[in-house]
Amino acid sequence: MKIAVLLSAGRHPVSGAAVLPRMEAQAIRIAAGLGEAIGLHAGPDAAAVREALGLGLARIEHVAIPEGGDPVTALIARLAALAPDLVLAGRRGQGGAESGIVPYALADALDLLLIPDVIAVTSGDEAGTLTLDQSLGRGALRRVSLRGPVLATVHPDAPPPLAYAYGRARRGSIDGLGSAPTLTATPDMAVEERPYRRRPKLVKGAPTGGSAAERLKAATGESGSAAKGRLLVEPDPEEAAREILAYLRQIGVLAASSGASSDASTPTL
Repeated sequence: MKIAVLLSAGRHPVSGAAVLPRMEAQAIRIAAGLGEAIGLHAGPDAAAVREALGLGLARIEHVAIPEGGDPVTALIARLAALAPDLVLAGRRGQGGAESGIVPYALADALDLLLIPDVIAVTSGDEAGTLTLDQSLGRGALRRVSLRGPVLATVHPDAPPPLAYAYGRARRGSIDGLGSAPTLTATPDMAVEERPYRRRPKLVKGAPTGGSAAERLKAATGESGSAAKGRLLVEPDPEEAAREILAYLRQIGVLAASSGASSDASTPTL
């Protein structure tokens, strides 16, 4: 069985140092349980993925692309030549754009079945078949049996990576395949970074449109249901009681009166 693990150059969230994303290291462990696998990396430098040799890969193929180039084109060409039965990838990168689009773009271009959020892969009962355990969230799993080729992304709940072995890393090799013949430059996305600020909570029942003055009236109770009430200046106690009871029945606090009218002096609650 041919197995390929897609590798990317991640960045540590605190130090910014080049690291292998954890979900790709978990993908290497899954691949190690099935047989010998190769790593595939498209980028300007392979030093960022050298750590994968000590985590279970014996060989990494590196397709050189310029800084800022789109790796999808290079990966499509190489995967088409390798024709692996199983392609494993993290569901997103680490420290970059982290869009998670690369596996879907590869599956679409190569006409591969894509199974997301996989936590385990084993060989099926029949030759050439695979059994994948897919995470559905909140501890739920779905077991899928199929025949390759298939591309699967790894869920964070997959088994942790293997322990790093220095001798295994020394024995491993990184094979440079030269530059990709045709590359498409990644679109330059203008990204603005700013500190997080809590958004104010919207007043329940306040209108979303209208002018600022109308929204202010709704927030202060000068419009809407509050504006429909009656203003009583020094009313008689009985009249005030009747208005209070009527308002409580209007908003549903008290049940509606069964008779034609209620005596305000003897309310029934």
